[in-house]
Amino acid sequence: MIKISPIPAYSDNYIWLIQFGDHQVAVVDPGDAAPIQKVLQQQRLQLAAILVTHNHWDHIDGIEILLQQHQVPVFGPASKQTPGLTHPCVAGEQIQIGELNLDVMDVPGHTQDHIAYYGHQALFCGDTLFAAGCGRLLGGSAEQLYDSLNNIAKLPITTEIYCTHEYTLSNLKFAQAVEPKNQQIIQRIVTEEEKRQQGQPTLPSTLQLELATNPFLRCQSNTVINSAEKFSRQTLNSPAKVFKLLRCWKDDFS
Repeated sequence: MIKISPIPAYSDNYIWLIQFGDHQVAVVDPGDAAPIQKVLQQQRLQLAAILVTHNHWDHIDGIEILLQQHQVPVFGPASKQTPGLTHPCVAGEQIQIGELNLDVMDVPGHTQDHIAYYGHQALFCGDTLFAAGCGRLLGGSAEQLYDSLNNIAKLPITTEIYCTHEYTLSNLKFAQAVEPKNQQIIQRIVTEEEKRQQGQPTLPSTLQLELATNPFLRCQSNTVINSAEKFSRQTLNSPAKVFKLLRCWKDDFS
């Protein structure tokens, strides 16, 4: 049995705690060690592995402190930037840590060396795909990110999406600007606002919900195409061009 729970960090990060076996856990993108150590102590859990999706500070800054107390493997992109990296990961590789089995996906775009982990009907996708949004281009290209999202979209629609930031409401504001008559976006705003008012995270999402409400996964939809063309005042003759326009639009959206 796999149990996944969020550990809030900084202003809007989530570090994902994956529990398997009796008391073993892996953590995904540990940007801050302190909240992890607190949970491990309070719940008497044993850290078994660290998983990294990419090398931005708010995803890796807790690793060295954790390794001072826990001698565990560190999985991540094959980059010298990953602190304590013991297992450089490549696309198609399978990771097994006790009862935890994950496939590595190559999902560049937000950064050049971004990876994701998929298994147990869950996707740990870092900053590639957000609830109702996607990551900014901070090292990768729009073409790379578009291809990465298309690969994610091929997963089973029941896949739960575990991204690492609480950006959902701001992303939905943009999604509604792109598709103001999309009833599923309208309903999702109500649902997610209720969660936040109760102090609950809006994550995980599901791929099915993202396909219905995330404009960056809907670049072949006529309503999204029309909205993007109206905003840009130009004809966009491919979904990839629609995506690139949406990413630029979102960068300056407020």
